[in-house]
Amino acid sequence: MTGPYVMGIDFGTESVRVGLFDLEGRPAVFASQAYPLYHPRPGWAEQRPEEWWSALVTATRAALEQSGIPKEAILGVGADCTSCTVVAMDDQFRPLRPAIIWMDVRAADQARRIAQTGHPALKYNGYGNVSAEWLPCKVLWLKENEPAIYDQARHIGEFIDWLTQRLTGEWVGSINNTSIRWYYDRAEGGWPEDFYAQIGLGDLLPRFPQPILDMGQVAGTLRPEVAEELGLPPGIPVAEGGADAFVAMIGLNVLRPGKMAFITGSSHLHLGQSATPLHAKGIFGAYTDAVLPGQYTVEGGQISTGSVVKWFKDNFAGKEAAEAAARGVDVYTVLTEKAQAVPPGSEGLIVLDYWQGNRTPYVDPEARGIVRGLSLAHGTGHLFRAIMEGIAYGTEHILRTFRANGYVVEEMVAAGGPTKSPLWMQIHADVSNVPITLTEVPDAPALGSAILAAVAAGLFPDVQSAADAMVHVRRQIQPDPEMHQRYRFFVEQYIATYPPLQPLIQETVRHVARGG
Repeated sequence: MTGPYVMGIDFGTESVRVGLFDLEGRPAVFASQAYPLYHPRPGWAEQRPEEWWSALVTATRAALEQSGIPKEAILGVGADCTSCTVVAMDDQFRPLRPAIIWMDVRAADQARRIAQTGHPALKYNGYGNVSAEWLPCKVLWLKENEPAIYDQARHIGEFIDWLTQRLTGEWVGSINNTSIRWYYDRAEGGWPEDFYAQIGLGDLLPRFPQPILDMGQVAGTLRPEVAEELGLPPGIPVAEGGADAFVAMIGLNVLRPGKMAFITGSSHLHLGQSATPLHAKGIFGAYTDAVLPGQYTVEGGQISTGSVVKWFKDNFAGKEAAEAAARGVDVYTVLTEKAQAVPPGSEGLIVLDYWQGNRTPYVDPEARGIVRGLSLAHGTGHLFRAIMEGIAYGTEHILRTFRANGYVVEEMVAAGGPTKSPLWMQIHADVSNVPITLTEVPDAPALGSAILAAVAAGLFPDVQSAADAMVHVRRQIQPDPEMHQRYRFFVEQYIATYPPLQPLIQETVRHVARGG
């Protein structure tokens, strides 16, 4: 196993995953390590950067030990991290408080006020509501609610910026994060300084990382003390990375218009490339140069998807867990068997997957989950299937918004844990009437990070050529036209459910937030 190899590091919501890949994209090993997620209040979500680092050290050393690959064979490192995960640091880059992670929606009021400015930079929000997940909203919340922390913060960035600095000592930014979440537009001169001044964050720009690099550029080299801690060779190049879902686009080779990267996991992301700008209500983007220079990236997303499935399994499937233990199978196997026995539409159950709000098309951080149509005839299998179907309806709602604005998705290329469920993937294909392609390496973020590492190491001339060489198709799931027709009624029911209930739900959320 002489290599060469490159390392892809994927920091997700619940764990870090480290993969070692050869130059054909074949993984030699994966190793992962979990870290905690904290919810101090409803709608809040935090993590501790030192726990990220401890997990990375453990996973990296485990990958090297399990693979038997000599560290000298590893020629580059790339990484992706969750987006909208904000870290405030002092002048020595020490975190001043737990990171406010992507799913945290505490900044709903700040998001509303930012949207009310009507600034042209809000084109990236489709000139509509602003997501409370995005960095400016969270930093404004920090400034208004924890001013002492904000005043001490000499450096403010995202997870990937913190990680790159820890690995290399360099405080540089990613064109990916800055364009998709910070309103940076290279074609318009970079930072919209007047926008930040207007929202009360005119003093934030000097705290941001500089310069802004394209993904795959060399961000720096691995510091000797860090290399020793991780068990890697010092001085190897570290690629500039980005947000996990967008790096997964690279790991799926969704780098040309027409395809949609379908990134599944705790949340769902729907990402595609466009040759021309596209800005419309209910669509995020199109972001300039966010993945590849000279192209634009469009985005839709669902905040709570796999996390809702896990929530249901953890809290309401005790009987199924006992059965699974007795049979020696996974509890999801039992739940899936019960769901397969339920007809499409779950006999009238409609689930809205807004457990942590709605990302698109409503961009409503105060949205909450809904289950309607329950009767005494419904059981665990109905609820489990209805959750999977409801999430698929949410994806179709997003795709309809794209279609209405001239962006037609001909194929979805999927990655993430839910791709391991044939039932769920078939439901998605049937609901949207779009084929779903699965690649040889379902861990697309880790592979995407490895592709970036290979480019930074000079092993390929650019990201597109590296992806062409390292990404391979495994199979395709075709939609069933008859099932698609059966699902159309339920999709319409899903879409019609939230608007009339929105005022009531928002009123309740705000009442609870006030301590009521």
